[in-house]
Amino acid sequence: MKFKVFSLGCKVNSYECSALSSALIKRGYVQDNSSPDIVIINTCSVTATADQKSRQHIRKFIKMYPKAISVVMGCYSQGNYEYIAREINPNIIVGTSSRDKIPDLIERYIATKENIVLVEKDTRKYKYEELGITSYTENVRAYLKIQDGCDNFCTYCLIPYRRGKMRSRELNNIVEEAKYLVGQGYKEIILTGIHVGGYGRDIDGVSFTDLVEQLSNIENLSSLRISSIEASEIDSRLISLIKERDNIAKHLHIPLQAGSNEILRRMNRKYTSEEFVEKIKKIRKEIPDVGITTDIIVGFPGETEENFLDTLKVARECFDQIHVFPYSAREGTPAVTFPNQISPQVKSERVERLMSLSNELHQSFKEKMVGKTMNALIEKYDSKLDINYGKLTNYVEISIKGLQSNQVGKVISVKIDKSMIESN
Repeated sequence: MKFKVFSLGCKVNSYECSALSSALIKRGYVQDNSSPDIVIINTCSVTATADQKSRQHIRKFIKMYPKAISVVMGCYSQGNYEYIAREINPNIIVGTSSRDKIPDLIERYIATKENIVLVEKDTRKYKYEELGITSYTENVRAYLKIQDGCDNFCTYCLIPYRRGKMRSRELNNIVEEAKYLVGQGYKEIILTGIHVGGYGRDIDGVSFTDLVEQLSNIENLSSLRISSIEASEIDSRLISLIKERDNIAKHLHIPLQAGSNEILRRMNRKYTSEEFVEKIKKIRKEIPDVGITTDIIVGFPGETEENFLDTLKVARECFDQIHVFPYSAREGTPAVTFPNQISPQVKSERVERLMSLSNELHQSFKEKMVGKTMNALIEKYDSKLDINYGKLTNYVEISIKGLQSNQVGKVISVKIDKSMIESN
């Protein structure tokens, strides 16, 4: 039988779809996007827009492939499985657990033709679900899932309720998959999860920094990149590893969310803006040319213009690029009940102001790279123009003309001139 998988949302969802595809292929199924007998949709629920897109895509694929077995999984189905079963009626529904059982559930449906809903209601009792070795990639990079769930309970976020408690993958399984990916020729591995820096808190004698050190010891691994990490989880030893080891990417994505202490407190972010700035200064002092990017939410309930100006100030002081999100009210989170909800117009205006700052900071950071010699991982080649496109270790995009050959998948050392960064 032929199957199709479709993923919405984060890289963790995409990784899980890849792992599920690998499991199905091992059982003799064939991946085919044109005329599938089985359609699997991995849903997202991080914002109200993500909920809407999840509903739309479930309906769309059931309509497109009316004879196919429809399977729905993920964060949206975890919180809304009753609605999905009643109003959309796919054949199989699971949430954010039991994904490893999907091949068995498909075979059960084939045998019985009876719809299946398998959703564990208490996500806080989940254990880590090992989906096996996969090779989810974006071009020349491979993603490696190291944990699931989150215990932070930020007041705006549904993820701890939908994904469950923080739980770590076994270290040996992570290392085994990393070695497999290196053996397949991937030059860069990106560590991913829901709360990556929390890895090891539920395992005796293992920390996130321990994991990074062990992975960086793998022979022939050119680059190890951390997808996202909280500032409080970047310890002195991790900073030293990033500084000293050539195969650990000189880039950190560190979510700020807000630069106002009042807003941080109401977000339940557990740090002050002063503590955050101090950590960034320490990182920059120790690691020359490190790239630091972030996530910021604007329009959180009660955010005043003064609060927003605090965020702008911290952002200007700390970052090279900013991912900006307008606050999205999520039923079931504390923040949805907070007073002084911000209007869409104000949110939109603040998004524009922060994005303008992000563009300014990113351009300035790129220009600082001119004249330096750095490693770049080449991702794409335009044969007509003889241009190789890639990213430096600090995630700055560059284009290199005149190498006279396709360098995709290679790590090359380049002396950066202005032409390499102008069009990126």
